[in-house]
Order: sequence, then C-alpha cells, then structure tokens
Amino acid sequence: MVDENDSYIEQDEHEYTDEEMHALIDGTITDFDDGDLVTGTVVQVERDEVLLDIGYKSEGVIPARELSIRKDANPADIVNLGDEIEALVLQKEDKDGRLILSKKRAAYERAWNDIEKKFEAGEVVEGEVIEVVKGGLILDIGLRGFLPASLVDLRRVKDLHMFLGERLESRVIEMDRNRNNVVLSRRVVLEEDRKQERQDILNKLVKGMILPGVVSSIVDFGAFVDLGGIDGLVHISELSWSHVNHPSEVVAVGDKVEVQVLDVDLSRERISLGLKQTQDDPWKQMVKEFQVGTIMDGKVTKIVPFGAFVEIGNNVEGLVHISEMARGHVEKPEDVVAVGDDIKIKIMDVDLERRRISLSIRAANEELGLPDPAGIMPREDVEGAEGEEAIEPVEAAEAGEPEVEVNEAAEEPEAAEEPEVEAAEEPQAEAAEEPEVEAAEEPQADAAEEPEADAEEGEPAEE
Repeated sequence: MVDENDSYIEQDEHEYTDEEMHALIDGTITDFDDGDLVTGTVVQVERDEVLLDIGYKSEGVIPARELSIRKDANPADIVNLGDEIEALVLQKEDKDGRLILSKKRAAYERAWNDIEKKFEAGEVVEGEVIEVVKGGLILDIGLRGFLPASLVDLRRVKDLHMFLGERLESRVIEMDRNRNNVVLSRRVVLEEDRKQERQDILNKLVKGMILPGVVSSIVDFGAFVDLGGIDGLVHISELSWSHVNHPSEVVAVGDKVEVQVLDVDLSRERISLGLKQTQDDPWKQMVKEFQVGTIMDGKVTKIVPFGAFVEIGNNVEGLVHISEMARGHVEKPEDVVAVGDDIKIKIMDVDLERRRISLSIRAANEELGLPDPAGIMPREDVEGAEGEEAIEPVEAAEAGEPEVEVNEAAEEPEAAEEPEVEAAEEPQAEAAEEPEVEAAEEPQADAAEEPEADAEEGEPAEE
C-alpha cells in the first residue's frame, strides 16, 4: 500500500528504490580507465571492426587496424564469434560515445614482458615472417621484431622473399621500449648450432681426404668451399695445374666441386683445400712422350743465374743447369745461350712428383759431336791457366830482384805470404807448415816443387 504523503514506495523483498536499482546496475558494469587491460567476448565480426562485450553499458569497438600487427589483416581471419580475447582500452568514450579497444596493443603489452624476460635470459624466440622491408624482415613474435638482412643467415641472402610465411628461430639482441624497437638475429642461433657441427667435422677431417663441397664465395687469393657446416679455402695456386690470374676463371659461386684436404688447423679452425689435386695433372700426361736419354730440339724461354729454361714441346719446359751447358767452363748462362735460341738438348731426368725435367746441352753436343760455343775455354785449359797464374809470382821474384824481395819478406813476413796464396794448393800447405823465417830465407824451396823447368831456372838464384 502506498501512502501519498510518503516520499518512498513501500516494497516487499522483491521491490527496490530508484537509488538501489541504480546501484545494482552499476555493480554489474566493469570499472576501468584508459590504458587498462580488459577481457571480453566477441559478439560481432565486421569487415572493418569487431564488437567485444566486456560487461560495459555498451560493447567495445576494436577497429580492424587494432586487431593485429599485420597490415591489412582480415578480422574474420583473426577472431571468431564467441572468442574470449584480451584488449587494451584506448578511449573509454570517443566523440561518438563509443568505447574504443585494441587487441594488438594488449598482445603487445603481454608480449613485451615475455620477450624482455627471454632477452635477459638469452633464450630463443620464434615467429612467422610477415613482411619484407628495406634492409630485412619483420617477424610476428607477439610484437613486430626486426631481423636485419645481414643477420638472417650465415651468409648474405640476396632474395629475402623466400622467407615469407616461414617460422624462424631468432635471438633478441636489442630492445628499446621508448622506440618500440626489437632487433633480432637468426645468425647467432645458426652459428651456435653449427659450432658443435664444425668441431665434429674438424675432428673427422684427415689430410688427403676427398670431399664434396659447394663454392660459397670467391676472393682475389682463392675460393671458399662449404663442406657442409664449415668453409675451407682453396688457394689460387691450388685451383688448377695451369696458371690462374683470378679464381673466377676456374670456379663460380654455387659450383659443386670435389676437393682434397691439404691441411687442417684445429686451433684456428682453418682448412686448406686443393681442387687441382682431384683432377688429372695434364703435365704428367704430356711428359710421358719425353723419354730419358732422348735428344730433342728446344727453344730457350728464360735465363736465370743458375741456368736456362728450355721449352721442349706442348708448353713443357725443362731446366739446363749451368754445369750442363758446355764441356768447358761457363761463367754465366748468357755466354752460351740467349732467349729465343733454338738448341739441341738431351733429357737427363724426369721427376713426376716435383714436376721437373733436367736437360743437358753438353751431353747432347758430346753425343752429336758438336763443339762448345765460341769463347768457352775447355776445362783442362782453365785448370792449366790457373796453374800458370800460381807460378807467375815465383818466376817474377826469381827473374827480378830476388835480394830486395827476400829482404822485404824478412822484414815483413806478411808480404812473403802473398805469392804463396796465389800458388797452387800443395805449396800453400807446405809453406804454412814451415816457419815464416825459413820461407823468407829460401823462397826457391817452394818453387822446387813446381815443374822441373821452373826448378832449373831457380838454380842460379841459389848460387
């Protein structure tokens, strides 16, 4: 029953005053502010927005651009009716009175905390490549992570589009909350995975092994070959049996090759490889027709202090040592041959391992009965001339003024030693054994050991 004079309504247990009713209604509405995280249920999915019931007086609106960090995402691909999702309050009430929410920013807040913990712990993060941008890739790791092109793989990748849609494991190497910047590195993860593989490969390598590989890069001094987790160097000198000006003349990046292990440095983790060792040496095939003892025609191609190089056919050269140039004494190779000369040579030796051929002009001339070149003195004449030069000081001392020389020798024993130095070896030895005084008093005694003619000439001097 209602009393008109009363300011309130009489009610039973199921009836409320206006104030109580408003309080009950307000109690069912979620209390929040801008920037808070709220949870709600998807009640409508449109092409450009999604409506979310969070228990507020009106549904919250999530614009399509605030659904995902992926650009131009289709809302129907991200959420479904009835999904319970988390969102961040952007505006409690915009100019149209709507509640504006963001799903991607809520995910960003959660993801940042998780990524930060993994960054501090050095753990790996995983995400899908969603974009290719200038200088690298964008990964969805709950937020947008930037993976520079130089850190995508162990080697520079020319076409980054091949990674679109792939899930990659990376490590966070830099984070900046103020700039919302997260930098990733996949290369670090790959290097760690391959570090043990590299050690296992190094331990298995043995000098002389033949291995398949792929040319990974080319430099001026050689080519690097990937052996399946570790690179080895083929020096330019080991690329081909013939002369190579630049490695690109022999191989190209991506070529599949077979190489031989030449050396393994475990401490420096370096592998020396050879490409030519896996191929037939054309030089060995060419020299098979050159038999030891054969006399052939050749052309002088180069002169060095110790001899001359001679081409004997098929671009094969051999060396004529200076001692094999003539029967007589040769002071220098230019006295016998000149570059471009056509000469007769005899093959003396073929060393396949050292790839050397020894030639002889002297042996060829002896067999063919040819004389030495003009101006070459026979070895016997050279020895005789040396003997005469050794005797001349003694003869000069006898024929000139022996008394003066004897006196000088007596006063300065060193002067008496000069003719002995020029004399033959035997007189030097004997003179060295005699006392210096005797050598000065009897210079003719040394001369007596020379040929008889000299000894006879010395007799008047004794008298």
